[in-house]
Amino acid sequence: MGAEFEIQGIGISELAERFGTPLYLYDGAELASRIDGLRAELHPRLEFFFSLKANPNVAVCAALHARGARAEVSSLVELLTALRAGVAPRDIIFLGPGKSAGELEACLEHGIHAIVCESLGELDLIDELARRRGAVARVMLRVNPTFSVKGSGLTMGGKPRQFGIDEVQLLARTGLAGPHANVRLMGVHAYMGTRILSEEAVAENTARIFELAGRVSAELGFELETVDIGGGLGVAYFDGERDLDLPLLAARLNPLIAEFADAHPRTRLVMELGRYLTATAGTYVARVRYVKESMGERFAVADGGTNHHMAAVGIGSFVKRNFPMALLNRLDEPADESWHVTGPLCTPNDTLGKKIALPAVRPGDLVGVLRSGAYGPTASPVQFLSHGYPAEVLVQDGQAHLVRERDTSEDLLRGQRLPAVASERLTTS
Repeated sequence: MGAEFEIQGIGISELAERFGTPLYLYDGAELASRIDGLRAELHPRLEFFFSLKANPNVAVCAALHARGARAEVSSLVELLTALRAGVAPRDIIFLGPGKSAGELEACLEHGIHAIVCESLGELDLIDELARRRGAVARVMLRVNPTFSVKGSGLTMGGKPRQFGIDEVQLLARTGLAGPHANVRLMGVHAYMGTRILSEEAVAENTARIFELAGRVSAELGFELETVDIGGGLGVAYFDGERDLDLPLLAARLNPLIAEFADAHPRTRLVMELGRYLTATAGTYVARVRYVKESMGERFAVADGGTNHHMAAVGIGSFVKRNFPMALLNRLDEPADESWHVTGPLCTPNDTLGKKIALPAVRPGDLVGVLRSGAYGPTASPVQFLSHGYPAEVLVQDGQAHLVRERDTSEDLLRGQRLPAVASERLTTS
């Protein structure tokens, strides 16, 4: 047998045999390395909050929390996941433009560090819910600034957005705290973009957010207990991209943080990280079922596809670009053929990769989509064609752990109900 993909000494053939395919594999050592690298290079006052939206598996969250990550959540289940993973309420923030009353109640009940408020209507609701409980809600204001910085893959601020309160609108409400007796304004949050691969863009975002936070807190008259500078640190997926240079990022960022931290010794400084922490630790693995040629082009049809890995379709991009891929069970063979790697779905969009350079592919081979630890199954239509959720496996300290079971047919049918009339008709027919 030739060289094959391994995680902490465990070969891919063994993992696929034990857990089946398709599956997501996560390398716990790589998760640790990502956050340890940030903590070693960036200013010690900066706290890292893991954005669960990138990968809400409780075991992944727990592995990152064990290395010092806090949690940023955007739903009730994400909040409960973070708590189950061991994150203390004082280290959790909850954001999102459309929080329900139930989610806000849960934030108050668990006493999390802050609710990140994204509209004036939401602030009214938070105040009312806190009043009913006889509590005071800790609230950070998410600001949609007038500025924007180039260099992000997806802009989240600086334009008309559902996220946050427009800077101009907010600064016009100098008496904002007065009518909200059960709210304590205590921080500012801004998130300018995601998949940022420019150290200079990260630094410019940070400098501008620090200035904005100081101005907003001064104008509205509240103490700046927390500033969330967003984050959006990217990873390279495509040709022509490069990963962030951590020492260079530190050289650009640390002086800004040091200056602000010295001027605000009691303020928590927060950076949100999702993709950066988890993407490189994950591999999506699918087994080839059939190989074929069509009009002179080669196709490898696998048992999993874009129903588990929608990001591979290139959603949000004008041009379809391939994630890095490899034939995991034969790494040492020359990749001298061009292959389309597709899944089992009845749609031409179910293409994991187009014209991928691979060795000669055979049925039974294991194809891997690399750097797939972020925005994988939970950001994909896993129930399309009723194939269900794939298995998830975390390799930690040389041991492989099943951290999510794959869906069975019964799992997918359990929540469905026949109307009573139809059920009686079937019984009597």
